[in-house]
Amino acid sequence: MPDISLTMIVVLCLAAAAAGWIDAVVGGGGLLLLPALLLGLPHVPAAHILGTNKAVAIVGTSGAAVTYLRKAPVKVGTAVRIGLAALVGSMTGAFFAAGISSGVLRPVIMVVLLAVAAFVLLRPSFGRAAADPGPPVTRARTVTAIVLVGGGIGFYDGLFGPGTGTFLVLALTAVLHLDLVTASANAKIVNVCTNAGALAMFAYQGTVLWQLAALMALFNLAGAMAGARTALRKGSEFVRGVLLMVVFALVAKLAFDQWT
Repeated sequence: MPDISLTMIVVLCLAAAAAGWIDAVVGGGGLLLLPALLLGLPHVPAAHILGTNKAVAIVGTSGAAVTYLRKAPVKVGTAVRIGLAALVGSMTGAFFAAGISSGVLRPVIMVVLLAVAAFVLLRPSFGRAAADPGPPVTRARTVTAIVLVGGGIGFYDGLFGPGTGTFLVLALTAVLHLDLVTASANAKIVNVCTNAGALAMFAYQGTVLWQLAALMALFNLAGAMAGARTALRKGSEFVRGVLLMVVFALVAKLAFDQWT
């Protein structure tokens, strides 16, 4: 593990706790955790940052998934099928992540954040309540959803990662006509699979800072379980508000770091 000051370790652990809470509420904890690692470990290769991020995130995501499974309606069968496609996609993305430079991550994350914010703002009723299910979902549409949501977002998660949970929540809300809380619950199962696939590849490549990840994971787990309980108690409107606040705060921070 690289030489890291005690102060920076504390900061990274607090960031991990906050990221776990955010990820459990609305997804996208990596939008906080990955920038924190990039800023806190500026001389560490990008592949090691991505691998360590996955080792931390999978613990918190798993804790949130267990909490949701106990108290929220979860389409387990559908989530698992999407999750298996996501696992394959994330392993593939992680395989290509070794060649990524830290310098390209910040602008990519900014674009992702702005796209999420625009979508949510332009659809003010999105995810506030379960949508009209409309016509029955055909088998072909279900398979397409598994491939695109699972495989596509899984590949992105392995390659970059930030915003995966948020993308899953948005996609599941749109495709399966769920409210945001229920979509968050289902997204956690899929997100565990994407994290597992990416982490397996990063571990195989030897690009995980295990000691730091283990410490940060404890804080991430505590934050994730608290966040899941908060989302279940507060409901979809609260989730939407948190999503927008997190997105704009991170865009401002990354923009400041990019151009100063």
